[in-house]
Amino acid sequence: MEQLIKEINSLGIKDLTVSEMHKGKGSFVNLLYSFPSGQKLKMWDDEKIYYINQIEKQNSERCYGIVADKEYLLVCEYGCEGCNPEIIIYKKRNI
Repeated sequence: MEQLIKEINSLGIKDLTVSEMHKGKGSFVNLLYSFPSGQKLKMWDDEKIYYINQIEKQNSERCYGIVADKEYLLVCEYGCEGCNPEIIIYKKRNI
């Protein structure tokens, strides 16, 4: 878990510092993202357990959402109750 926290904190995203991650079911964090092609997709398996966290952005009504497993890391931004989610970073982890 320490490696994951280091990976997230090294991304250099403003106002995003993580000190812990939690385990949670994919259905809890599986937001519907819009892509430039107009396609809308969910990124995670609803039944799988992931490392997750939510960090409030300073001076904003939006939050950062973080989801990771052994292979991938996602940082997104969204509004109240997950509305209008935007992907900030989605990348393969270097483990």
